[in-house]
Amino acid sequence: MILPIIAYGDPVLRKVGNELPKEHPKLKELIENMWETMYNANGVGLAAPQIGLPVRLFLVDTTPFSKDEDLTEEDQKKLDGFKKVFINAYIEEETGEEWPFSEGCLSIPDIHEDIKRKDTVTITYVDENFKEHTETYDGLLARVIQHEYDHIEGILFTDKLSPLKKRLLKGRLNNISKGNIRADYRMRFPNQKKGR
Repeated sequence: MILPIIAYGDPVLRKVGNELPKEHPKLKELIENMWETMYNANGVGLAAPQIGLPVRLFLVDTTPFSKDEDLTEEDQKKLDGFKKVFINAYIEEETGEEWPFSEGCLSIPDIHEDIKRKDTVTITYVDENFKEHTETYDGLLARVIQHEYDHIEGILFTDKLSPLKKRLLKGRLNNISKGNIRADYRMRFPNQKKGR
């Protein structure tokens, strides 16, 4: 089932996610709905807060990036078919050089900005079968994971912009929260006037 994506301005996007218990009702169905929602919106990642659930769950499929001809063949291979569910994730460390990359977010349509993140991330999480993993990723894989991880910590990519950039985007962000935007997927807007 395709769920509406929660737009910028909704308080759920600012909550630190609660841990997900193993016996969470209908977890398999929730994950399937999240995949369907993400693919419908042409995303490469989706976190539970983006569908209104303040829990530590996000998923990533970087396959669309594997077609990017600006990337090395090795990077394309790494990204192709990388599809994972991260439950109760915690970043252990972020290392390496910070590098900029133009990021966007399904909750903040039509805004893309260069965001600096460290190159390498080590993360501990459980998968959908509650098997524990500690893994290290770098490059674009690390970036997509860091971006989705921020969501379960109540952080948006726009928080990482300079004060000037934030001021310049304020009007556009307000319009998103009011629903004054066209997205080609279902969204729920926190400050939308009724009767529209």
